[in-house]
This record gives sequence, structure tokens and C-alpha cells, in this order.
Amino acid sequence: MCLFCCRHSNSERDLSRNMVITLYSVSDGPPSLAVQQCLKYLDLEYNLVNVDFGLGEHMTDDFAKKNPQKEIPVLDDNGFQLGESNAILQYLADKYPKDETLYPKDLQERALVNHRLCFNLSTYYRYISEYVMAPIFFDYQRTPLGLRKTTIALDNFNTYLKRTRTKYAATNNITIADFQLVTATMCLEAINFDISDYTFVKTWYANYKEEYPELWKLVEGGMKEISAFEKNPPDLSHMVHPIHPVRKQTKLLNSDL
Repeated sequence: MCLFCCRHSNSERDLSRNMVITLYSVSDGPPSLAVQQCLKYLDLEYNLVNVDFGLGEHMTDDFAKKNPQKEIPVLDDNGFQLGESNAILQYLADKYPKDETLYPKDLQERALVNHRLCFNLSTYYRYISEYVMAPIFFDYQRTPLGLRKTTIALDNFNTYLKRTRTKYAATNNITIADFQLVTATMCLEAINFDISDYTFVKTWYANYKEEYPELWKLVEGGMKEISAFEKNPPDLSHMVHPIHPVRKQTKLLNSDL
């Protein structure tokens, strides 16, 4: 487990911003990367603890004290611990506001942001993760049904963008919803999935990369890891996972060499 200190200080921040924030994260995990983008955008100083997913560090009893779900990410804000990336994003944006646009106070705009967060959780990242991530790390196969669900999710998001005609996922400004949706979309790019048929999604994704290169740099690092794992899936045969089937590794015999 590695510990890094990411410094994002701002002299105008109030006293509460000097409290110690720690993020338990996985380097290629889209939800973790969404929270890292938020912390970066808010110019918050924080400690980044990279949890080794391959070694199953998140499955330990010690980690369960931080999050009984044994899932990543987990935020520790001066002793206040919070799991679930959507909740973390909402908490950070409310407690450490940088502007009026990241998590709008206007009820209808905020409702759209919350909707996009829910949409990402229930449909967009869910279907993309099942199609892209699960077969890389666990004993799943990519199937025509998985592909169909992924295209449905893309079509849904494309339709939302087409209807609102907004530059970003919920408004004309970047919001916490974009952090989640961008990291979900990068999973598709990691396996060279063509999204050109979804023109509004494609434009939104390109705009994000162009206008927020420092945030995209965080996402791109995770994407490169996923791309590498796509070519050479990690050996997790030592892991006992409570819900995912672990791929068994076949040892080569001398006669196979």
C-alpha cells in the first residue's frame, strides 16, 4: 500500500480546508478517479492511499472498518469516513464549494446533476463496467447481451445530451456528474470501443478532454492501466471474492512449453 500526498492548497480557503483529507483509492478504478478529479477541481490538499486491488487489500477486516461494503473509494475527512463515490462527490462539493456551478444550488439544475449521477450508477457505468471491466478482472465473458446493454446506455446518454443541448452532462458547466460519466466513458476508450455513432456523447467527451486537460490527465492514467490489463488480464486466482467468480489460472506443463 502506497501513501502519497497530493497538495492542492489555496490561501483563500477557510480553516476547515486545513483539516486532513485522505482518499482510499484504486489507481484504475473509475469511481476512485471521479473523486480524484473532484478533489483536483476543488484545489483540495489530500493524502492519497492507493489500495492494491490485486492483493485484495480492500477485502481485509481492517478495510471493512473504513467501509463495511469493502468497496473503493473511501473518503476520510478528519475522521468522518464516507463510502460510495456519488455521496463523496456531493459531500465534497457542498462542504468545500469553489463556485456555484460544480453542484448547483438551483433546484432544477441540481436535480439534473443528481439524475445523471443516478443514471451513471444504475445504467451507464453499470452496463459499461459489466461489459468492459468484469471480463478483464473476473471470470466473465463479453456477450451480445452485454454489448446491447452498453449501446442502450450510450443511446440513453446521447439522448439526454441531445434534449438538453448543454455542453456538459447536466448544464453548460462542468458538474460532479461529469466526473463519473467521463470515467465510465474512458473504459470504452480503453478497449478501443467506437462511440462515433453517438455524436453528442463523442462531442461532450472531446470537449471535456480539451477544456480540462489536468483532470483528464488523472483519468488517462487509469485508462492506460485498463488498456494494459485488457491485453494481459491480472492473475486474481488467489482472491476469494464474495460476489464475483475468480478466473482460475491454468499452469503450463513442461510439455506445453
